[in-house]
Amino acid sequence: MADASYPEDLKYHPEHDWARIDGDTAVFGITWFAQDALGEVVFVDLPEVGATVTKDESYAEVESVKAVSDVIAPLSGEVVAVNDDLEGGPEAINEASYDGGWLVKVRLSEPAQVDDLLDRDAYVATLD
Repeated sequence: MADASYPEDLKYHPEHDWARIDGDTAVFGITWFAQDALGEVVFVDLPEVGATVTKDESYAEVESVKAVSDVIAPLSGEVVAVNDDLEGGPEAINEASYDGGWLVKVRLSEPAQVDDLLDRDAYVATLD
């Protein structure tokens, strides 16, 4: 399992999700804190390409040896890619939650929602 980290270039949702913004698209995943709380991830249920996700609503499930948890969308939009590598290797979420453990890529329908997300320091402050 990777050491605790919260990259500066990401935006964070209070429900322990992150978004890497690139123009009108974003890559979503769960934070180090979330994967650490879950423990060993054994299964991920991701949406299909073309599905719509809505900010603050569940769009996926992550199953660990401890529990099944909903993953909350940090932003709204249409899923344009899913991380198919997680089907055979969900442990990537534990090992590299910001790189190989990403979940989906979304074309944003309301880019202004990014302003509602937390920067690294504000997110880390919620963890205390």
